[in-house]
Amino acid sequence: MIGIVAVSHSARLGEAALELALQMVQGGGVRVQVAAGAGVDADGAPILGTDAVAVATAIDELAADCDGVLVLMDLGSAVLSAELAVELRTSDVPVRLAPAPFVEGLLAAVVAAAAGNGLDAVAAEASAALAAKTGQLAPVDEAPTESDAQGGPATDRPAEGEATARATVRVRNPQGLHARPAALIAEASAGADVRLRRLPAGPEATGASLSRLLILGARQGDELELTVRGGDARGVLDRLVALFDDGFGEGTEPLAPVKARGGETAPAVSQDVPDHTDGAGEVAAGTVLRGRGVSPGRVAAPVVHLAPALPEPDADVLVPPSEREAEVSAIEWAAVAVADQLRGRTAEATGEAKAILDASRLLASDPELVSEATALVREKGRTAARAVWETATAHERGLAALGGRMAERAADIRDVRDRIIAEILEVDMPGVPEREEPFVLVAVDLAPADTAALAGGRCVALVTEQGGPTSHTAIIARSLGLPAVVGASEATRIPVGAVVLVDGDRGTVEVDPSPERVAEAAAAAEPVVFDGTGSLRDGHRVALLANVGGAPDAAVAAAAHAEGIGLFRTEFCFLDRTDAPSVDEQTAAYRAVLAAFPGRKVVVRTLDAGSDKPLPFANAEDEENPALGVRGLRIARRRPELLRDQLKALAAAAEAESALVEVMAPMVATVDEAREFAAEAHAAGLERVGIMIETPAAALLAAQLFEIVDFVSLGTNDLAQYTMAADRLLSDLGDLNDPWQPAVLRLIGEVGAAGRAAGKPVGVCGEAGGDPALAPVLVGLGATSLSMTPRSLGRVAEALAAVSEEDCRRAAEVACNASTAADARVAVGAVLRETHGH
Repeated sequence: MIGIVAVSHSARLGEAALELALQMVQGGGVRVQVAAGAGVDADGAPILGTDAVAVATAIDELAADCDGVLVLMDLGSAVLSAELAVELRTSDVPVRLAPAPFVEGLLAAVVAAAAGNGLDAVAAEASAALAAKTGQLAPVDEAPTESDAQGGPATDRPAEGEATARATVRVRNPQGLHARPAALIAEASAGADVRLRRLPAGPEATGASLSRLLILGARQGDELELTVRGGDARGVLDRLVALFDDGFGEGTEPLAPVKARGGETAPAVSQDVPDHTDGAGEVAAGTVLRGRGVSPGRVAAPVVHLAPALPEPDADVLVPPSEREAEVSAIEWAAVAVADQLRGRTAEATGEAKAILDASRLLASDPELVSEATALVREKGRTAARAVWETATAHERGLAALGGRMAERAADIRDVRDRIIAEILEVDMPGVPEREEPFVLVAVDLAPADTAALAGGRCVALVTEQGGPTSHTAIIARSLGLPAVVGASEATRIPVGAVVLVDGDRGTVEVDPSPERVAEAAAAAEPVVFDGTGSLRDGHRVALLANVGGAPDAAVAAAAHAEGIGLFRTEFCFLDRTDAPSVDEQTAAYRAVLAAFPGRKVVVRTLDAGSDKPLPFANAEDEENPALGVRGLRIARRRPELLRDQLKALAAAAEAESALVEVMAPMVATVDEAREFAAEAHAAGLERVGIMIETPAAALLAAQLFEIVDFVSLGTNDLAQYTMAADRLLSDLGDLNDPWQPAVLRLIGEVGAAGRAAGKPVGVCGEAGGDPALAPVLVGLGATSLSMTPRSLGRVAEALAAVSEEDCRRAAEVACNASTAADARVAVGAVLRETHGH
């Protein structure tokens, strides 16, 4: 048995950490002593500090019945006290001081000790504990080895000839493999060689290692392959399968059954679990998968799967010292080549696609990624491909551990990793296949470069198992006019070649639809041309404008007959720079956009950096919660000259061109912020000034804000995010980040009512503005203009032309009175069908 001493400055912290750790081991079997604080003062209040004598005493108490003692410390003088305690102790039991994070390390150590591991293995688990949280701060090869995690060298493991049992299980508990389920797996794995691998080609972990289990990142719905070797392999496997089947005591949701491997029989599932698969594990004909529609349209075509990722390079191959510089050169040249490839794609892209691809290009030329990979070659003898793989994995884990929008960027890291390795190995890059006939691309998820590469190809729709409404896949799909459904569980089980009907409006994927359904989709896919005038059936005018990100987008919008620009994102001027552009540079860039709309309205949004779009010269690198941090207008608090220069450049561009320029600030939350921005804009010579309504605070203060500004524009993406307290880049929360949520619609209604009372315009420039089904509701809530991707203009105009102003008000009323987003959609559909006489 291994004993553990927790040394902390705070008695409360020590006891709380111990309580958390002991909850991970139901059966006990581990000895822990807390040596925390430095006693109490005269009033009985605890004194912060550490006591070497107390630590030594705790070690000696454990020594009586423990084979070794691991000491974990929180910070500072706790380390000194622990080192002194080792000299003061009277026992001779082996003692290890672990450089581990205090809370995470204690948790991992308790689980490892309870599983019967030796001192070295327990220490290794504690030291590696932070990997699941930060993506492994230490170099990759310093992580605990699998033999460490198992508590002995590889020779102690069961031989290949011994009993082996395998099964494939599904994670059924809502929160996935977090700490408590991982601890239960580690406990059930005691005494056996247990391996878990996330399917189809994910990472592998040993069952005895809490930290490696957490790094698996297994979420609800993920499949894992379990492999157990040893004398009681069948019994251990049964216990593990029962844990998964029970949801680790946390509850389950119905999931499709999975097949066992290696001749084993998978555990039976309850009879009420829906089974979408046929006998071969593929989604059966006639099945309708449901996800989230993120780009409108209906289309039917055969399925093509995204080409699989490159296999992991062999870690056992070592490069002789004499050949290492050649491997280093291979990494450096490959990174340059990939950056050039992505630069070429960036040059052909526009708007959001251009910005996203540019970010991937910067990742490819990231000096840290290249330098860390070359260091692994020089110092450890890794091959070039393996070094890039390990370095990218460490970066990816770091992002994934941060959660939210940063976790979404992990896919970008994997994409760049594969491109560099493919270049090194001189093999074809996995990704979007080339086809002569139209096809629907199905994947777990898509990297930005993959999605953007679809432009001009034969792909007619996208379906992914992951992703959210504002993911890169969704944004680029909308810009390309491709119907898209994300979050469609089991989509990758649809067989290649099967015809599917993708409905990007309803979020459904119908497998092998009838010929009649295919014909209906073909008719619906015909483009709707916008004639340049948005109006309701009764003649009420609603301006239909375009969202653009630069001069090429503006040209496309003008060709699509947009009535003007409702959102000009100025970030494109600032991307790919380490310092801000000059006033002259900005003026020239803005003039190129304004020139496309002479005599027509162009609403310009000032720099909206921060959150998922950080800029090195505008944003801090260490914001813990950037979505709630210094972004948008708030950047002016730190860098007021950025705003002043931008307003000066906009005023100069407006004077040189004939477009009717209006300027608005993003991320406004108070009346004072609006007043200060308006004063700055007027001082620069800009007459019409407005703000973005993206926060609930601004929506509730709309009446007071209209006393200061000339117009407002609703950014529905962020308004939904902040209203529902749900990260809009997190696919797990896609159902909350929905503009149909009644709470969001009611806030929009508050703004609309304030606009009507003030007699001032209320625009909508978020993704909701391009939704034909939602457009009548937004107009009924008080929107006077809608701004969208140019491809959506025709369908939105068509939807509005079929309804009157009174119809819109009725639709808005029933939507706001609904209890859920789904109920709102149904209620509005019923009202509008009644209007159309159906």
